[in-house]
Amino acid sequence: MPLSTEELRETARDIYIYAYPLLISQVTRNVACNVAEPIGLRAPINQIAHNREFPDATYTDVVRPNADTLYSALSFDVSKEPLVITIPDSGGRYYLTPWLDWWTDVFAAPGSRTTGNGAITYAIVGPKWQGSLPEGIKAYRSPTANGALIGRTQTNGKADYEAVRAFQDGIKVMPLSAYGQPYTPPKHTVDPNQDMSAPPDQVEQMDAETFFTLFTELMQDNPPHANDYPILDRMQRLGIEPGKPFTFADASPEVQDALRAAPATAIKLIKQVWANSGEFANGWRTNMTAIGTYGTDYLHRAGVAYAGYGANVIEDAIYPTVFTDAEGEPLSSDRRYVLHFEADQIPPVRAFWSLTMYDERQLFAPNPIDRYALGDRDLLTYNPNGSLDLYIQRQSPGPEREANWLPAPEQGNFTMNLRLYWPKAEALNGAWVPPSVKRV
Repeated sequence: MPLSTEELRETARDIYIYAYPLLISQVTRNVACNVAEPIGLRAPINQIAHNREFPDATYTDVVRPNADTLYSALSFDVSKEPLVITIPDSGGRYYLTPWLDWWTDVFAAPGSRTTGNGAITYAIVGPKWQGSLPEGIKAYRSPTANGALIGRTQTNGKADYEAVRAFQDGIKVMPLSAYGQPYTPPKHTVDPNQDMSAPPDQVEQMDAETFFTLFTELMQDNPPHANDYPILDRMQRLGIEPGKPFTFADASPEVQDALRAAPATAIKLIKQVWANSGEFANGWRTNMTAIGTYGTDYLHRAGVAYAGYGANVIEDAIYPTVFTDAEGEPLSSDRRYVLHFEADQIPPVRAFWSLTMYDERQLFAPNPIDRYALGDRDLLTYNPNGSLDLYIQRQSPGPEREANWLPAPEQGNFTMNLRLYWPKAEALNGAWVPPSVKRV
């Protein structure tokens, strides 16, 4: 029985949402890998790049930046052979190396929580690869031929840069054929015509023919997941099948119309689900489901790909975000606030926690002491009963309280993120929630 116009449009919209992370991944690579050699967090395919210092108030590349870890990034293609990664002993330093497939699901996360802090050598192998690895090399099979690494290394302030950089420099990446011998990564040819604008903007500007044609091309090397059969059956009714070419012009006029209508309705849903995702408590919103791994929750997966590409699984990190005070009023730099943790309510982590300040642009704001985050690695002053008060305001709360001061922006509203790395069970099961931000 043929699909009705409404069914065609719903199906096309859902296919767009399903496909969206695949397109974001590819466009992100086109931008991030369009360099001759590693620079900043950009590097040619199968080469690793590292952040060497924290962003400051002049940084505008990515919203809600982080002042806790230095990042490492890599875009991989293992369609021809595996990629071997060697990580040195971290000396007890917390780190994680989450590997994403091209659908943005985390399929492996070697690091302190999972494999420990000792030296490790492993290989990322493609979905079709058959062969043997040298002794001592663990295999992680990627569900897709393409993917990405967005690693994080604990960094305890600027004084810690030298030690972190030494750890980063000890991370080696090479194709399997070069393992065990000297290897110099090849230089990449830069494409001067590559659009270097933000990947979500590029995808949103694609017309339906470009989007769905590229989608079917990307599925050649990046097959659907094993539990995707229901959406694949619906795709087939519109003439789209994994591993087979799709020619937009050959589709019926009704299918073409449905596909052309899909982007506008799908993008609206994707943006809405990102803005409203997570659980709400005490003014804080925390995304505890459908992040890092998604099952068949394609809408949340698309939402995270849109605004949080490279998100960790919650077992590695959670990021409660607060927009309002205890009375439900937006946080304003014209006011003074206290965030009070009872002794048994300090953020429960096995690695570390922090509180980060963002201005109305979702960026760091200039302040007199160049402090953008405050956490358990700072020399905080605890109360005699073990509780903790953090002072959030524009001006210093006074010398005796300055150790616990997180400066607010000079003007406007602001928001804050708690970051809990390697959170304990009570932070994951809802037994612990952040306290309200109270106005003084």
